[in-house]
Amino acid sequence: MAPHRTLGVIPARLASTRLPRKVLREIAGKPLLAWVVEAAQRCSQLDRIVVATDCEEVAALCGRNNWPVELTSPDLPSGTDRVHAVAQLPRWRDAEIYVNIQGDEPFLRSDHIAALLRPFAKPEVGITTLKVLCTPENIANPNAVKVVTAADGRALYFSRATIPYHREQTDPVPQYWKHIGLYAFRKSALELFPTLPPSVLERAERLEQLRFLEDGLSVYVEPTEHDTIGIDTEADLQQAEQLLSQLP
Repeated sequence: MAPHRTLGVIPARLASTRLPRKVLREIAGKPLLAWVVEAAQRCSQLDRIVVATDCEEVAALCGRNNWPVELTSPDLPSGTDRVHAVAQLPRWRDAEIYVNIQGDEPFLRSDHIAALLRPFAKPEVGITTLKVLCTPENIANPNAVKVVTAADGRALYFSRATIPYHREQTDPVPQYWKHIGLYAFRKSALELFPTLPPSVLERAERLEQLRFLEDGLSVYVEPTEHDTIGIDTEADLQQAEQLLSQLP
């Protein structure tokens, strides 16, 4: 089998905390996971795609639809750990870049993947993610993660808090950026993740990307014009239903 440079991995855990069984919940006539896989299949930059799940029921759905799937341990604590587990398997370990596409992102676009991959033209880049302009209503919303970056695109910090803090109201309002939870890793960077202990900041914010920052690893953040809707609540599910029902 010829090597595949870029592999899209879709972690699909069934026992999600806020919205149980969400990857199997039906939206506009088909399971959420089907929308995500089909969106990923439209991204020509991905050489191959695989679903990484902890559940036979999800694996069975993949089998019925001929989607590549791997069963990973239910004890893995994060989607990144699940991507790492896939990268250890003979069938998938020859990729150069692994793209973590969360199983609740039905609004994935080819533009997102293009932006994620763009910084890898620089050999020093090992991890990338995305940001989009933050709407006013999300600036103080803890469910919308904010990110601030250096001039070269490296993440300085991710937070559920409002960052940067606008102290002097007479000064111009700073630009706020919302983080989009799509990631790409060179294999060498992905291999590091499970060797790093969960960090204090990661536990405080419940943001696994802070593990890299706290350990001194750079995460490059690329802007995109297109936001996504992660499905975490019943309200998100209803909003996605309305939008996806309108698609041709």
